[in-house]
Amino acid sequence: MSGQLSHELEVNVPASEAWELYGRLGLAKLLVEDGSIVEKIEVIEGDGGIGNFLSIELGSHGFTVHKEKFTKLDNEKRMKELEVIEGGYIDLGFTLFRVRFKIIEKDNDSCIIKSTIEYDVKEKAVANTSYANTDLVAKIAEVTKNYLIKNKANENAA
Repeated sequence: MSGQLSHELEVNVPASEAWELYGRLGLAKLLVEDGSIVEKIEVIEGDGGIGNFLSIELGSHGFTVHKEKFTKLDNEKRMKELEVIEGGYIDLGFTLFRVRFKIIEKDNDSCIIKSTIEYDVKEKAVANTSYANTDLVAKIAEVTKNYLIKNKANENAA
């Protein structure tokens, strides 16, 4: 069984600012600092580009540990894809769990954070498809939005 889900959140900052955070490891660092979603992220390999390999501890927001790999990074399209390759969804019978983050420019001062989840699950694990939802990417987008808006306010005040 296959599926696709998406979530969008508008942010009143330029797309370039949002992409600066999403485009490399800035998002991972922010999520660890924030502490509301991720307990720990370990960079096993890479510097934020394609082939980057991370171990992520989500704590109370899902699986304790899973490993993911960045499979696509397109600075021009402001798009990054990652796939869970070990633990988490894979342990629940998913054969594919891919997350795509795309920053879409709305105008000079606003953008949309679009998060898309694509998944395939084995027939014997179809009952686990409810684990594939947008709750986590929605929370990530909200944390990102709050951070970007706060930074913008601080820059405007300086």
